[in-house]
Amino acid sequence: MSATDTEARGAELLAQSQRRQERVRRSLRRRHASELAFWLLGLAASMVALVFVAVLFGNILSQGLPAFQQVKYYGEVHFDPDVVNIDERPVRQAGQSAADYQAELRGWQRQLAMANWNALIVESVRRDAALPEADDRAIISIIDSGARFVLRDMVEADPSLIGQRVQVELLGSANADNFVKGKLSRDLPDERHQLSRPARDLIDALVEESTMSLAFAWHLFTNVDSRSAPASAGLAGAFMGSLYMMLVVIVLAVPIGVASAIYLEEFAPKNRFTDLIEVNINNLAAVPSIVFGLLGAAVFINYFRMPLSAPLVGGLVLTLMTLPTVIIATRSSLRAVPPSLRQAALGIGASKTQTVFHHVLPVTFPGILTASILGVAQALGETAPLLLIGMNAFVANIPATPLDQSAALPVQIYLWQGNENRNFFEARTFATIIVLLGLMISLNALAIYLRGRLDKRTAR
Repeated sequence: MSATDTEARGAELLAQSQRRQERVRRSLRRRHASELAFWLLGLAASMVALVFVAVLFGNILSQGLPAFQQVKYYGEVHFDPDVVNIDERPVRQAGQSAADYQAELRGWQRQLAMANWNALIVESVRRDAALPEADDRAIISIIDSGARFVLRDMVEADPSLIGQRVQVELLGSANADNFVKGKLSRDLPDERHQLSRPARDLIDALVEESTMSLAFAWHLFTNVDSRSAPASAGLAGAFMGSLYMMLVVIVLAVPIGVASAIYLEEFAPKNRFTDLIEVNINNLAAVPSIVFGLLGAAVFINYFRMPLSAPLVGGLVLTLMTLPTVIIATRSSLRAVPPSLRQAALGIGASKTQTVFHHVLPVTFPGILTASILGVAQALGETAPLLLIGMNAFVANIPATPLDQSAALPVQIYLWQGNENRNFFEARTFATIIVLLGLMISLNALAIYLRGRLDKRTAR
């Protein structure tokens, strides 16, 4: 081969090498561009999701936080003996039967209830507003209708208050609260306003004198729902109802779900029957929650005759709904345990039961605990099943046991959202959402914390 041919061959090989290198560089540029585009798309998706979450939480907080403050009247009430004209509180005499004493006490309480407590409120507000000509109706319209019961309970607890002047703290009415917070326009004509002109003038005078002002609404957490006195409506009954339901779910769903998962994954024979069970468990996890409500209404209420609108029934329905989640998550945790751990335990002479409970199960505690808490948190926010078992009924007391009628926090949101006094209860609805989200976030945070602690122990 001549020198010319050698040079030509070398030049051709060099050109081929350069072309290959160029193709590799173009391929790398395309790959890097694709990776950069994928990273940017992922970042953009994350940012959009965070923006929507921020907008959601911002909207909830902006509309719900004002409900944690409510207008209150701070004044001096004179328990005028001419108004509270009642006998002395009866004292049980020696030899008097319990029935006779109770009858006498009930008679005294009836006298107490017949006193004109509104007259005491009217006199106090009229004096503090420095408007002696103020109309009685206007005064009553700016104070919560439950205020008279507050005064009555004070005298019932301490009859010596009769004749004294006492500083009291009374809730303003729902309309007064809306007016102070600016939800009722001052520009509306009188015939379209929810408060009369004298009532608005009274509020302005009391606010100027600092006898009426906004304060933290502690009663939102201590009072039950109320229709006659909406300003004093609270979440205590719904909160206790949700608490009882979650206790039922924790007591039933967690141990049953974990035990079922351990048996199916570690002990049950692999055959068509267990395959059918596994398929059905997966299908149950995808069933809409309202179907569980129908099941609860048909089985627990219609067949077993359990009490309507009781936390026990709600807890049983939510248990059925939570079980598939706990079973699936627990089985996933068991499957994630390396086979070498089981083989090592069996190799040193441990039985099958000892291998599962002494070696495999402790490793899965973080996953099982997280799944259980998240399942309970999911059940806490369910509404549809509870509506179908009657928990949307108005209940004006705190349940003493899981068998007593009660509401629940998600149902309370549903009830207040449909209240006709939207100006007042819309903020209450968002405040309840804040409380519910706070509980769910706390449960999730607890799951993360406990998982981290158990992971550290397992690593040791």
